[in-house]
Amino acid sequence: MILALLVLTESFDGEVLFGDINLTIEKNDKVVFLSHDPRAMTALFEIITGNRKPDSGSFEWGQTITTAYLPLDNSAFFNTDLNLVDWLCQFSNDTSEIYLKGFLGKMLFSGEEVLKKASVLSGGEKMRCMIAKMMMTNANTLILDTPTNHLDLESIQAFNNTLQAFKGNIIMSSHDHEFIQTVCNRMVELTPNGIIDKMMDYDDFISDEKVLALKEKLYAQK
Repeated sequence: MILALLVLTESFDGEVLFGDINLTIEKNDKVVFLSHDPRAMTALFEIITGNRKPDSGSFEWGQTITTAYLPLDNSAFFNTDLNLVDWLCQFSNDTSEIYLKGFLGKMLFSGEEVLKKASVLSGGEKMRCMIAKMMMTNANTLILDTPTNHLDLESIQAFNNTLQAFKGNIIMSSHDHEFIQTVCNRMVELTPNGIIDKMMDYDDFISDEKVLALKEKLYAQK
């Protein structure tokens, strides 16, 4: 077992984001969480990373699981005038410049770019830094909240290649059709009235008549 969700329910301002989730994620699952309401995925990820308490229910990680989290809002990490090498150094046991530049290079920072101040980065550059930070942890489970936000095509492709080669588990949300299709093998849609959980690729999930009928039924319930 990688992660078990046990009767998990969460709401926001009186509106149910997801209800009574019972779900077990197993080894080799690369799961995308979907919903009509993107707040549902962010709430779930914040709960399973310990940053938020659910309305009810619980979750349990497997004993050997280590996680790295790529949050939707990363602004708190960049209130500093450190350059990118020194910024990344904060999160590393190996503080050698060559080691740190290697991870920045994997996310397409090169030459003088690594000396940019963290406080002046664009949204895309911040996301690339967060991905470099995450890759450095060697975690066996990645939690990614809309990871392609602000990234250009070249950065998305570089990250996509990294995730396809990743041997551990992935738990993510995304609006990028191709990214989901090429990375994930399990689809879980969160609704206020339960979940749809299918081991299939994204193209099949969005065209399967049984899935579409179930989705319509779950969202229609009050």
